[in-house]
Amino acid sequence: MTNNKKLLLRAAVAAAVAAACVSAQAQSAGTWMFSGGVTHIAPNTSSGTLSPPAPPNTTVDIGSDTQPTLAVGRMLTDNWSVEVPIGFGFKHSITGTGGIAGVGEIGTVKALPISVFAQYRFLEPAARFRPYVMLGLTYAYFYDEAGSATLNALNPINPPGGTKLSVDSKFALTPGLGLTARVADKWYIDLQYARSFLKTRTTLSSGQHIDTKLNPDVYRLSVGYLY
Repeated sequence: MTNNKKLLLRAAVAAAVAAACVSAQAQSAGTWMFSGGVTHIAPNTSSGTLSPPAPPNTTVDIGSDTQPTLAVGRMLTDNWSVEVPIGFGFKHSITGTGGIAGVGEIGTVKALPISVFAQYRFLEPAARFRPYVMLGLTYAYFYDEAGSATLNALNPINPPGGTKLSVDSKFALTPGLGLTARVADKWYIDLQYARSFLKTRTTLSSGQHIDTKLNPDVYRLSVGYLY
C-alpha cells in the first residue's frame, strides 16, 4: 500500500471515529439543548360559584390557547437534565357556565407560565429515541385581565366604569413526560406533555370572587439543536 493510500485510510478511520464520538455524545453530560416550537395550553376547568350578589350557580369555563415557545436545557449527567421553557404569554377566554350558561365570553386573561423542569431521560445518550419523565415547579403569572360588556350587564352591582377582574398568580407542581427523536447528530424533535395542578381565585372590582381549579394540560412540539 502506498503512503498516500495509508494516509487516506488513516484519515477515513479518524473521521469515522470522530463521527462516532459526536453521535455518542448526543444528549450526554454537559450538552446544551436549544429548541423552538409551539405550545398548546388546555385548562381542565372545575369552577366554584361566584360569591353573592350574583345569579344563582354562576360558574365559569376557561378557554385554550396555542402560542410559539422556546426552551433551554442542559444535560447534568447522561440521564438527568434540567429545562426552562420560555413563553411569551397565552390569552384565555372566560366563558359563563352554570346559571349563566349561554351568555358567551364574560372576560379574558393573559397567562405567563414560568417553569423549571427536572427530567430523567431513559436509554443511552446516543439513542435515536429517548423517552423521559419530568417534574417541574410552575409559577402561573396572570395579567391584563379584562371584563366584557356581558359581565357588566350581568353583575347586579356593576361599579361605575365597568367590572374589573383580578386573577391571583399561583405556584403549581407540573409532572409530565416526553420523547426526543434524534434526526441528525445535532438536531432532534421533541414531543412533550405535562399537567399543572393549579388553583386560583378571581376577584371582581365589585367585591365578588370565584375559586377555580384550572389544572391545564400542556402539549409542546418543538425542533431542537444540541450544543
